[in-house]
Amino acid sequence: MAESPSSSPEKGGPSTTATPEKGDKMTSVRKRYRVFWLGGALALIILALALGLGLGLGLRSRNSTSSSAAVSPSPSSTSTPVPTGTPLPGAGANAKLEDWRLDTSSQYVLDMNWDLNAAPTTRHYDLVISEGQGWPDGVVRDMLFINGKFPGPLIEANMGDRLVVNVTNKLSKNATTIHWHGLYQNGTNWYDGTTGITQCGIPAGTSFVYNFTLTQFGTYWYHSHYGTQYSDGIFGPLIIHGTAGESDARKLYDRDQIVLVQDWYHDFSTALLVAYLAPDNENTEPIPDNGLINGQAWFNCSSYSADSGYTCYDNNTYTVLTLPADTRTRLRLINTGSFTEFEFSVDNHSLSVIEADSTLVQPHMVHRLPIHVAQRYSVVLNTNQSTGSNYWMRAEMVTFCFTGDNPVLDATTKAVISYSGNDSIVPSESLSKDWGDATIEICQDLDPSLLVPVEQKIPPAATTMWRIDFSFGIGGNQLDRAKVNGTSWTPLMNTTTLMEVNKGVSTGNASLWEVDGQVTEPWGTDQFVVGVGGREVDVVDVLLYSLDEGSHPFHFHGHQFWILETGSGPFDWTSYHENIYTSKSTAVQNVLRRDTLTVEPYGWALIRFVADNPGLWAFHCHITWHMEAGLMAQFVSRAYVLGGTELPADVTALCAAQ
Repeated sequence: MAESPSSSPEKGGPSTTATPEKGDKMTSVRKRYRVFWLGGALALIILALALGLGLGLGLRSRNSTSSSAAVSPSPSSTSTPVPTGTPLPGAGANAKLEDWRLDTSSQYVLDMNWDLNAAPTTRHYDLVISEGQGWPDGVVRDMLFINGKFPGPLIEANMGDRLVVNVTNKLSKNATTIHWHGLYQNGTNWYDGTTGITQCGIPAGTSFVYNFTLTQFGTYWYHSHYGTQYSDGIFGPLIIHGTAGESDARKLYDRDQIVLVQDWYHDFSTALLVAYLAPDNENTEPIPDNGLINGQAWFNCSSYSADSGYTCYDNNTYTVLTLPADTRTRLRLINTGSFTEFEFSVDNHSLSVIEADSTLVQPHMVHRLPIHVAQRYSVVLNTNQSTGSNYWMRAEMVTFCFTGDNPVLDATTKAVISYSGNDSIVPSESLSKDWGDATIEICQDLDPSLLVPVEQKIPPAATTMWRIDFSFGIGGNQLDRAKVNGTSWTPLMNTTTLMEVNKGVSTGNASLWEVDGQVTEPWGTDQFVVGVGGREVDVVDVLLYSLDEGSHPFHFHGHQFWILETGSGPFDWTSYHENIYTSKSTAVQNVLRRDTLTVEPYGWALIRFVADNPGLWAFHCHITWHMEAGLMAQFVSRAYVLGGTELPADVTALCAAQ
């Protein structure tokens, strides 16, 4: 286990501590379709944990005595729900931010005077990764920080700019990476930031520079892609501005605001991962303890008893977004969580969806918007309601998808929308009312047919097709592992699939790599790698089939894909071959393009992408626990181009330093 951080809260009053009954967070309430697999299970899980367990800090036991804790606000032994119509706890003109907490009220509001038409330039950012303690919802826990803050800082640029980001790893002993979620990285695959696939980790005490040109625009985010690290704080928003497309979209809004929603755990992620992957513990994803909006939320400290080992500050407060009356605000929503899909809404305010995963779409009105892990949407909110009240912003967890219960969890994460002048007042029950629409009962996306891209791009006819099935299996040692076409991913050690393909093609073994089919050399059985576009540019259809009772948000690195069809039950192969494979206009029309798609329980999704981007590209479930359980595939595109490319020396040196 990694060492505990040396930093801790300043000394103060007595701590509030508690623990729910053991097993409450891990109680299974559903059984999955299981595929039994044999041989090597224990070795696989040890290899996965060798990476996953070295990701951060040592952990206090739930039942141990918490370290002495307190800066302002001081802890309390009791806590009750905040009544409406009264001042927000910890809010107001004299509220003080802790030095580790990012001021999102200013940092996450975008400048509407930003020059979309500025000449391309190089923009430099420094990200320093460190460890310490924080209390985003009042509960003190070990965390990871970027530049000493949580959440991470905004990175902002224009399409056509070059980003040069120096990442310095100041963790005590663990490596890290940064992945630029949603970026194509065309020509710079080695900067995709994916451990074991495009790079080895940045060792503790060293720095690494990511250097690439931006060829797209929209709402993105960045996060560690080293085990479960981003669950503990290594993430932040990435906004890339365009020219003509964004200029047209700006006619729909007057202000531009980032809103991060996420689930939150009161224990460090590596401890939760150990429990999840432990023998005889199937189907028990960790249930969150709370949710956060822009890195903050309120938590009822009395949920924990006095002997829990937790320190809790009961006058922590909600995030407050101050929006002037009679204005239109673009809310750029990003789900930066580990497990949970949310339904997002604002009391009394309809939302107009104008973007999905960086694709601008024709405005579509909703009351509630489902957003799964790693997805992004932009919605326009019109502040046209009474100025006599504040209003709740709600991120409702879709708890139907949980595998158990957590007695301390309030499934509705809240923030406050305040028209100017009364930003410290809890919304009035009589004026701020939740929508009466029914909530969804499974984790699913907003129907993609409702979101029509502004820029029409008809997908070309397919040239090849792959079916990928995924499930969960239990081996002889009762270890819960995900399977992708029979393969359970674990990261390569001291090398990457990119380096192996580059070396293999460039040293005369091109026939092993330039294939349209599964690549099996030189790695063993823990990498499912599909070769596409060996010498030509393939147009690839992927039929992704779920053999699992849970929903899964799949993310594809380096690409956007067209969502051709989704469904459950039998797939209509006759219609596919006659209409979709050939891209008949009546079958594909102007279908939605995005990079993260939810596959429903026992359902399927048919997507299409153009394999014109040379590289090794991860295709995985973005639920942290599932990816660490092995739910990962890879596509190697245009391998012969990779063979003629010299990888940067600083990239290959990372593996030599492991």
